[in-house]
Amino acid sequence: MNRTTLSLLAAVTSLAAVTGFAALTAPDGGTATEATAPARLPVERSSLLCPAPATSDLAETVYTSYTPQSGAGGGSASSSGGSTAELRPAVATLRGPADDAGKAGEEKKDGKDEEEKDGSAKNPPSDKPVVSLEQPGKPVGAKASGSAAPALVGTATGSLAPGWTTQQTTTVSAGSGRGVLGVNCTAPDTDLWFPGASIAKDRQDYVHLTNPDDTGALVDIELYGKDGALKSQLSDGIQVPAGASVPVLLSTLTADPAEDVTVHVTTRTGRVGAAVRGAGDETGSDWLPASADPAGTLVLPGIPADATAVRLVAFAPGDDDAELKVRLASATGTINPAGAETLRVKSGMTASLDMKDVTKGEAGSLLLSPAEGAPASPVVAALQVTRGKGDKQEIAYIPATAPVTERATAADNRAKGSLLSLTAPGETAQVKVTASAGTEGGAQAVKTYTVKGGTTLAVSPPVPAGLKGSYALTVEPQSGGPVHAARTLLLPEDGIQMFTVQTLPDDRGLVAVPAAQQDLSVLGD
Repeated sequence: MNRTTLSLLAAVTSLAAVTGFAALTAPDGGTATEATAPARLPVERSSLLCPAPATSDLAETVYTSYTPQSGAGGGSASSSGGSTAELRPAVATLRGPADDAGKAGEEKKDGKDEEEKDGSAKNPPSDKPVVSLEQPGKPVGAKASGSAAPALVGTATGSLAPGWTTQQTTTVSAGSGRGVLGVNCTAPDTDLWFPGASIAKDRQDYVHLTNPDDTGALVDIELYGKDGALKSQLSDGIQVPAGASVPVLLSTLTADPAEDVTVHVTTRTGRVGAAVRGAGDETGSDWLPASADPAGTLVLPGIPADATAVRLVAFAPGDDDAELKVRLASATGTINPAGAETLRVKSGMTASLDMKDVTKGEAGSLLLSPAEGAPASPVVAALQVTRGKGDKQEIAYIPATAPVTERATAADNRAKGSLLSLTAPGETAQVKVTASAGTEGGAQAVKTYTVKGGTTLAVSPPVPAGLKGSYALTVEPQSGGPVHAARTLLLPEDGIQMFTVQTLPDDRGLVAVPAAQQDLSVLGD
């Protein structure tokens, strides 16, 4: 057997080991042949990580967990059989500026954990699930109060794995961290970008690192301002113990203040889930999720119609500067915003663009692409969006997000206050939106929308008949060009325009599995 044959056999064996059972069967249950196209099969295991929700004793947190019914992603509508989907508490620790990650918080003052002074509670490990999903198509909810609610780690298997989604929504009625803090619990990763954080004097931004695995993870955090990399202290080799969550206050990592900062999280060993909690004295707080991977063209969907201020923050991680054309996809078409048509992002530096009230009463999405004649240099980007003014203002974040290729889901929607934004940056697209049953009752509802090319369609989504509790929205493109989606949740309180926006990237409930059996005779001996 020659070297070519050995190499191909090794590649096939490696692929089978990665994809497991799915790699060994065809879609109809028969044996795959060389004529069989790669199968699209449901994943059999998913992981989700939720950061510790709040630092305020006034915090009220709602978790909503959901797996879509069978269809684009498979799964049983009536029973999960031997499947499981559970989120359990993670051990929360704090890495302060003078402590090792594994030792932080061991000292106590006045009978309280040191972490509590810095805004994070230390919690013992627990085997009791906080959220436990029983069947596809039926969302479940759970609640937690106060600042002691821990970070969560969990897995879903079998029919509950494809498209498993959990939304964490926290309401804080007063204090510097007030607001609605919403985040989709995320899968672990090894390389994450967060443009849009801040270490200004009036900000208290944390990056939360959560390790789902049985072995420790070693994490590096890099900070980039408008002039390049910020000199960091104690940002290399941060230890995140097995099954633990480590919130790191960004201002402890550098002595250099910066209004706009890009945070880069990488792991040397292991993997982590990460999210940045941005909090300002006057602007309230919310979660900043990771941006889509660096690319020359990006879409940031779901800017509310009544946004009073929009700030774009971008970073170029490559060796080349990026010259970006900035366009707004509104309900009627795509325009170049006056005074904010372009943005230059120098290599290794964070750039920002104040777009003020760019939507002017009409919901929209931002489209970033190379300026005319410029190369497609990769960038990451996010928006800081403000509603309201003065002491009634509130912020939320919208990172660049990938299109929905098969299906995406937003959990924790309410009968009132949920808005869905669908953006078709290219060709016109048709999209099916399914409203699930409610956590406490209600019947599924389905509606199909047409999104014209180059526009954003902002709608009040369908609501389940007889809804009790909250529900999930599932978005499935049917035809036409790519679609990007976001969900806005409006929860005003005492005149403050509290809100949060979650983008809807594809749920990756299906995986392409090439045929495992190939005819290698043509390769010779």
